[in-house]
Amino acid sequence: MAQHARVRAPELTGKGGWLNTGGTSYTLADLRGRIVILDFWTFCCVNCLHVLDELRELEEKHRDTVVVIGVHSPKFVHEAEHQAVVDAVERYEVHHPVLDDPELATWKQYAVRAWPTLVVIDPEGYVVAQHAGEGHAHAIERLVSELEEEHAAKGTLRRGEGPYVAPEPVPTDLRFPGKAVRLPGGTFLVSDSTRHALVELAADGETVVRRIGSGERGLADGGPAEARFSEPQGLALLPDGRVVVADTVNHALRSVDVETGRVTTVAGTGLQWWQGSATSGPARETDLSSPWDVAWFADRLWIAMAGVHQLWTWTPPADGDEDGDGSGTVEAVAGTTNEGLVDGPAAEAWFAQPSGLAAAGDRLWIADSETSALRWIERAEPDDPEERAEPGAGGREFTVRTAVGTGLFDFGHRDGPAGQALLQHPLGVTALPDGSVAVSDTYNHALRRYDPATGEVTTLATDLREPSDAVLDGDGIVVVESARHRLTRLRLPEEAVRVEPVAHRTQRAATEVAPGRLRLDVVFRPPAGQKLDERYGPATRLVVSATPPELLAEGSGTDTGLGRDLVLAEGVTEGVLHVSAMAASCDDDPAQEYPACHVHQQDWGVPVTVAEGGADRLPLVLAGLDAP
Repeated sequence: MAQHARVRAPELTGKGGWLNTGGTSYTLADLRGRIVILDFWTFCCVNCLHVLDELRELEEKHRDTVVVIGVHSPKFVHEAEHQAVVDAVERYEVHHPVLDDPELATWKQYAVRAWPTLVVIDPEGYVVAQHAGEGHAHAIERLVSELEEEHAAKGTLRRGEGPYVAPEPVPTDLRFPGKAVRLPGGTFLVSDSTRHALVELAADGETVVRRIGSGERGLADGGPAEARFSEPQGLALLPDGRVVVADTVNHALRSVDVETGRVTTVAGTGLQWWQGSATSGPARETDLSSPWDVAWFADRLWIAMAGVHQLWTWTPPADGDEDGDGSGTVEAVAGTTNEGLVDGPAAEAWFAQPSGLAAAGDRLWIADSETSALRWIERAEPDDPEERAEPGAGGREFTVRTAVGTGLFDFGHRDGPAGQALLQHPLGVTALPDGSVAVSDTYNHALRRYDPATGEVTTLATDLREPSDAVLDGDGIVVVESARHRLTRLRLPEEAVRVEPVAHRTQRAATEVAPGRLRLDVVFRPPAGQKLDERYGPATRLVVSATPPELLAEGSGTDTGLGRDLVLAEGVTEGVLHVSAMAASCDDDPAQEYPACHVHQQDWGVPVTVAEGGADRLPLVLAGLDAP
């Protein structure tokens, strides 16, 4: 195999300590002889959750030679709480050791700039690869096989059981429930996310009526005992009485017959959507990406497609329509796939992990979690009514607006006028009878209220534990307390709770850059045995923008090269550079008629401050042998 740069891996340090090791702390010396993969993640990040799923097969296949270490590096204040990390490790079934690094000490030592980032360390303790973003499992799999062969020959490979120690399971009726819906009979259907099932609870919100799903992770249709889900989340009641489930990790929508409990897949292929895949088409033939919530609005089902920062729709087949497979059609309607907060025509808007939806009159409310924002979408009549019938017309038919929130890095708990109010990673939104909306303000452990009539944000309840959804029930509201594994019933108070305002910015350090010209380089080296896939045009794409937009005098926009000269505007001293990069590669073997091809992609939000003496080059590693 090719010789890699000999860069000694920095030590692993984190004040939060180690999880999934039975109380044992580890150093790199303890892991010498094993191939170590560091997964820098944070549990708010859907791309990080994608990587957890990508690593599962690799972990199992190479369990006697590879040790995966999750390095939890928080973005939000709540994610720096140790118990929150403990909960997340169980919630997402992380079956490898995790180092809790609340102060980003190891993140800084490895010069990481993005969630997620994977770093590979060889059995002798040297860094041999670094990859930012998703889609690298195939490259790491090949590298691991080469490292096994090389170090077995050298006598430096040590096989055996890894350091993972499974925690003791806790018996509860629900385990990290995600969303809920009230059924016509007065019972509640709840997505029991960590147990990969749905649970129907009686009207008291506590007594289990039945379970739908075997409880084993998988994608299988059938009756209540045979059906399988994978971390289901959002639920919506259709006009015909069926419930549709956002089956998040299966990248699918499932339909549940409320009477029989039978489960049917109505959208998605079970594969994750990637750049270049179809954005509309027959529902069962089109890939989706981590659908997180669903809601019926404007005569179709809307999907919060958290995995690609978009809103899609599913239109069920009309009665008697026998076209295709009879499962209807899906279409991307809002969002560009770039991560951020940009309002305007739906097709041009930016979202950041939309995770909660609620229809109310002529608005669809959206909990946009990574921007800690409450947003809405409404119809914008086209100049030409015939445009509605055109494919892709949804992007022109609707407009996106923001009620609360400013961007990716500002969050907190502050009531008051909407322009000054702050949320922290909300996952749910609920329409209230008076026209206002309740927000499940997840990382603030609170239920908040926004009143469009006054433009004011207030707090309805505190001391909840990671509320992720809420459902109206008579004169009260039932909250899904995800981290307390229960539903909690509250009365809607006449006056809101008063709280002391708190504002935060992410503790991730800003990069100092020099004024004037800044060279941006995205480092990408095709994995071993592959080459750039240029069969159908350019194999790379780079999108650059800034918050505020005035930060960049030159260099914003889309192009095919992975390097670009940016010019920072005079007078703007700080902001965030938004960089989105994509590269496609294929197996470099002329003998293969159908080579395997892969997409590598990552979004960066890089906080910068402009100062004399700052860097004049900004390198970002998409995939390379070592950090630049």
